[in-house]
Amino acid sequence: QVQLVESGGGLVQPGGSLRLSCAAFGFAIAAHNMNWYRRAPGKERELVAAVSLGGGTVKYADSVKGRFTISRDSNKNTVYLQMNNLKPEDTAMYYCRRPNGDYWGKGTQVTVSS
Repeated sequence: QVQLVESGGGLVQPGGSLRLSCAAFGFAIAAHNMNWYRRAPGKERELVAAVSLGGGTVKYADSVKGRFTISRDSNKNTVYLQMNNLKPEDTAMYYCRRPNGDYWGKGTQVTVSS
């Protein structure tokens, strides 16, 4: 059974950092493209970052380029999102997704506030 479990969210001050984790169960992340999305209150869901199955291709939303980094650890079967220089507008629920089959985690809340 495919399952994605996000963790690592929390409350952080502007300029701070967080690292989100997405632990995958029931499949090997090395064989799949993986995504991070977010949804802020009152806004549409947004693709934040994506990594190809080989890890050789990554892409980011313009709003997070230079601040966020997506990575994967096949040994731990986990995808990460390192978020630096966080801004209040990064406040959202963050979700991990496996596009193949459209599997989603339940999300982890990130709040950036002083």
